[in-house]
Amino acid sequence: MDLSDATSKGMSQDGRTRQEAAVLPQQGPVAAAQEEEGAPGDAPPGPPQSPLGTGVPRTLFSTWDGWQDTTASKTAPGDTATGTPCSEGPPKPTPALPDPTGAISSPHGGHGEQEQQQRSWEGNQHDGSASLLWVAQPGLLFQGDKQSSCHPLSLSWALGYNSSLAVHSLAGGEDRVLLYVCSHTAVIHDVPGGRQYHLQGHANAISCLCVSEDRRWVTTADRGPDPLVIVWDAFSGIPVRTIFDSHPGGGVAAIAISRDARYLVTISSGRVQKVCLWRWTSHTESPVCSAELRPEFGLQAFVIFNPQNPYEFVSNSKTQVIFYLWGDAGLQYSTPPLTKQTFNSVVGHFSQSAFHFNNAQALTGTSAGKLVVWDTACARSLSEEAQAQPHSTKATKLVPMQRSSITVLTVLASCIVTGDVKGRVKFYNGQLQLLACYSHSGVGPVCSISFSKSPPEPPDAASACSSAGSQPFTTGNFILSTSDATVLHVATDGTNFEKVMEEAKKATTAIACHPRQALLAVGSRCGLLKVWDYQQPKHLVSRIFTEAGIQCLSYDPEGCFLATGLTDGSVYILDAISLQSCCGAFRFSRGTVTHVSFSHDSEYLATADEKYAVTVYRRVLQNGQRCWEHLAGLHSHYKPIRSILFGVQMDSNEPRLLSLGEDRQLVEYDLSSSSKDRLVISHRDRVEQVAVPLCLAWYPQFSTESFILTANSCYKMKLYNTTTKMCRKTLLGPTYGSPLEKIQILPTRSTTEPQKCYLAYITQDKVGLQILPVDGNPHKSSAFICHPDGVSDLACSYDGRYVFTAGGNDRTVLKWEVNLKSWKTISTMCSCAAKASTRWRPDRCQRIFPWRKFLL
Repeated sequence: MDLSDATSKGMSQDGRTRQEAAVLPQQGPVAAAQEEEGAPGDAPPGPPQSPLGTGVPRTLFSTWDGWQDTTASKTAPGDTATGTPCSEGPPKPTPALPDPTGAISSPHGGHGEQEQQQRSWEGNQHDGSASLLWVAQPGLLFQGDKQSSCHPLSLSWALGYNSSLAVHSLAGGEDRVLLYVCSHTAVIHDVPGGRQYHLQGHANAISCLCVSEDRRWVTTADRGPDPLVIVWDAFSGIPVRTIFDSHPGGGVAAIAISRDARYLVTISSGRVQKVCLWRWTSHTESPVCSAELRPEFGLQAFVIFNPQNPYEFVSNSKTQVIFYLWGDAGLQYSTPPLTKQTFNSVVGHFSQSAFHFNNAQALTGTSAGKLVVWDTACARSLSEEAQAQPHSTKATKLVPMQRSSITVLTVLASCIVTGDVKGRVKFYNGQLQLLACYSHSGVGPVCSISFSKSPPEPPDAASACSSAGSQPFTTGNFILSTSDATVLHVATDGTNFEKVMEEAKKATTAIACHPRQALLAVGSRCGLLKVWDYQQPKHLVSRIFTEAGIQCLSYDPEGCFLATGLTDGSVYILDAISLQSCCGAFRFSRGTVTHVSFSHDSEYLATADEKYAVTVYRRVLQNGQRCWEHLAGLHSHYKPIRSILFGVQMDSNEPRLLSLGEDRQLVEYDLSSSSKDRLVISHRDRVEQVAVPLCLAWYPQFSTESFILTANSCYKMKLYNTTTKMCRKTLLGPTYGSPLEKIQILPTRSTTEPQKCYLAYITQDKVGLQILPVDGNPHKSSAFICHPDGVSDLACSYDGRYVFTAGGNDRTVLKWEVNLKSWKTISTMCSCAAKASTRWRPDRCQRIFPWRKFLL
């Protein structure tokens, strides 16, 4: 039975989407026993390797390089604890698969033989009818044309990334294929080809990311309610295993995958952390072993396996390093002490740990620029005697490497690599002697270093270690990411630092679409303003405001100006193409400018600030040139202003201005009667009694009567007459966990159906579409999780083909493609199913139309 390439999806209790793993091949009792024991000649425990010889190995290797058989007589003076015992210990080592040319005896060799075995095995098992997962090869994700989605909104592109997590290189050589996290989505980005593939399945923001050594298996984990751990096939994009509720207390804080890609280790993010070891290639839904850590150990935020031993791993917090060993007695760990008095030297906070390639030591980087060398007092061996006893480790050396804090530590086949807060990357040999250093001005603190699949080893590594660099040092190119949201490709042959991505360092708070071109303006709290061509997509122009952050943006209807509201109360009116200021900055607001909007004729500009004031600017003719000047301002509300909106007078072409506040007041201003420093209010109406109005929009003209559409905190949508402000209709709005925060009428691009209109909206963490006219039918709206940590802004493209959302603190912007044809079909079928039954039953509808569960 082949692995299915289709994904099975389920629902959480609050209606959020999940993606389950593909079903693994079923085995009989004998085969299952052989898999657990690791018998020779058994079937692979998980998806087989690709024809290129990568993937999960069929069985453990027969020998392990660098393992020692001697037993130390000295015990480290640290705590030793035992976790939850398991029914059985780790599998015993067994010989490798038989092969005519010889058995594989080392993790570092035998790739050609393994490839030959793999092809022979696949030919016997599949007979040419392999599924996508079995035949997947690198680059398969981007082959062929992109199929249209059946969902009303489908993720098309992601701007920005989570700079606190690592950026991985999935391809070797000059092929820059990157893997990084964008909110609740893992993105595989082909930089030269300008293509992205999105691994979607999490309902919470992804907190951890790791990749197998062969770059075949990607594992993501999240924090929040109903946390998930998902293992993906990076070649096909298929989720092959989903672990539900791995750590119900709050999610996963750290994750790692073993070198043989069989085991996962996860550490929870609660106050009392739990360490779990998973055999993800098996059918079990529970970890093979686990242990609880005491709170005084600190938050263990980093974990890594021993490359030579999948039953041993190490984790660290800022103050404590913990070593683990899985044996017959369960998961045991030791916490060797290390203080300033140990070596009479300042240690600093721990950053990352790694095992030395000689397999006898471990290393930990510190904020004081030092490396702690840990050595074991017990041999690392696969013998039963060694596994029955907890290993003990102690700090033997504290080596000062530099003055700057070490932020990244990784170990290659024959060298040790560090990254620091000054953006420098250094290579050392096994004796911690410097081999090479790569640095560039303007590079921030290093967050991650990722090499290609098989970086070339230094020539004659053994002699290089003994003669202290007598041979020239060479290494492969690598991807460098920094904490200030910059990704660089470093060519080590010429020390060339090429910027691959440079994104916002702080929250992305504002977006705006050009009214006539495929341009998107993105503003962030760090003062960075960037304009993107979202069709390509590519960055066109940018500008940095050093004095304050950007809070809101708006293009004028002609597309000539871009108004920018800053957190210090300043308002800039920029040229829409060059981003140069058209006039001086206006500073008439005493607080952060929260809203900005142009009139339909681009003659007026209105802003609202956090001090509940509305300020109006206008264009005037001075010295034969058109320029902007301040007209007037007014504290028209006594609670935060939720929206400001320009419109057109019904009996003339003059603009009209409205503002809506949490004080339940809808205020209309008389611009024609206003004068310098005097803003006139024409009407003030109370639109709610109990609920709080949250957003405002002009309702499309479906009849002779004109309306204003509002949404409130009680999930109600109301229609008000534009002249009398009388409430004409109250209807149930979309109910997806939180009320509507912002709404926009989707620009129509249909000339044959001008009456077909749609409403785009965002809630606290979702984006959705509503079919107009509103009638309270729940099947005419849909929503999708876009930013689990909160949505800050919404924008629609000028042709209505795309909807954009800004994620605020996750520093990302998502581009959603609108598919109205599928949405109309789904809505019609759901409405017909509801009418066919006297009582609407969601469980029955989901059985009839299983795709409905994706819309909740």
